[in-house]
Amino acid sequence: MNAVAGRLPKLVGIVELSPDLMPLWTVVHARLSAGLPVSRVKVGPLDVDQRTAVADLLGSAKLPGEHVEIALAKLDDVLRERTGRDARDLVTQLIGPIGDRAAERREGAARRNELWDWLAGHPVVAAQPVLTDWVAGIRRAGLIGGSIGRTREELEKVLEVLARLPAAGQPLPKFADEVLGDTHALDEGKRCANLVLKALVAIYDAPAPVDAPERRALWERAGIADDQLSSTVLAAGLRTRGGVVSGILELCADAGLAAPLTLQQLRATTALTSAPPEVWVFENPSVLALALDRFGERCPPLVCTSGWPSSAGILLLNRLLATGSALYYHGDFDGEGLRIAANVVARTGATPWRMTSADYLAAVADGPPVGRVTSVPWDPQLAGHLTDAGRTVPEERLAMALLDEIVQRTTS
Repeated sequence: MNAVAGRLPKLVGIVELSPDLMPLWTVVHARLSAGLPVSRVKVGPLDVDQRTAVADLLGSAKLPGEHVEIALAKLDDVLRERTGRDARDLVTQLIGPIGDRAAERREGAARRNELWDWLAGHPVVAAQPVLTDWVAGIRRAGLIGGSIGRTREELEKVLEVLARLPAAGQPLPKFADEVLGDTHALDEGKRCANLVLKALVAIYDAPAPVDAPERRALWERAGIADDQLSSTVLAAGLRTRGGVVSGILELCADAGLAAPLTLQQLRATTALTSAPPEVWVFENPSVLALALDRFGERCPPLVCTSGWPSSAGILLLNRLLATGSALYYHGDFDGEGLRIAANVVARTGATPWRMTSADYLAAVADGPPVGRVTSVPWDPQLAGHLTDAGRTVPEERLAMALLDEIVQRTTS
């Protein structure tokens, strides 16, 4: 206050304004900086010297109370008469430029909305609409440290991790190093790790983990593990060239048997040199069993995810895709079946096959409840039809029709 008070005579010219008026100028500056219309200002509590200074300024013979309310127009008139400038001019020179907090708030709100719109429309979220609730939870939590830039930077890392899950059975530090360039980026307790785990809870419709073992189990479900042998995928009638898996697949296809491939075997096959032009992917092993019973050694190329795809399953499908195979996916018509389908489509580039509203409505009848249903990107109405009907259409109910269509497509 003393430094500002020392500037008063120079600023106002012919009138030496008392430093006891600084509470008034501070309030006027703050009110004008709000960016809203101002007709009156109220200042207080004031001590006797400050009240006297206000009375002298306004030319009042009566000492005001501890709280003084002054019309801004009157204050402007007094200041123009005594200093040649109005209140806005004076407080700008005394304290600094007048701000516009209302405009700043509007700009801040617009920038926050832009951030949340970016997150909601991100390809990772759009590919798996089950993440919509996760996005809403992040928005409710607000900005990290009040910073839009810092929040976006953290979310970009989280989305990059989600885009790479399920992983191919890698240890967490190795995966974190490959994706984020930091072996400790996904360590226990790190914000990025916590946000990814919340997203996995939504994707897998799993209970939120409450301790370290449960968090490790959730990571393992997303393909983060050291075990290369327990992660497997089933294939039938699949003939490829290149690497050890091709020999296994060929032997089993010639014998009319299913081939269980481990993650270890698939990792040992760094690339395939040829693969079928079309591969049909199913959720349930029973469909492969029906196909092998029907076709034997003439079975068309099939892969089964056995529910949520394992690391081995994702790796096989991506190897087939990289070799030029078109992947067609079918699964159960229920809440979890749609989430699995969206996950497979997002992670492997597979095309949903016979997974439309028309397919569901043509097949729905009595069946188990569908459970919690979330939307899918390829048919926005499908989730609503499942919710309205409330009944599951298991993949097995459609299996023979699906196999018939495969025969027609492969022989035409």
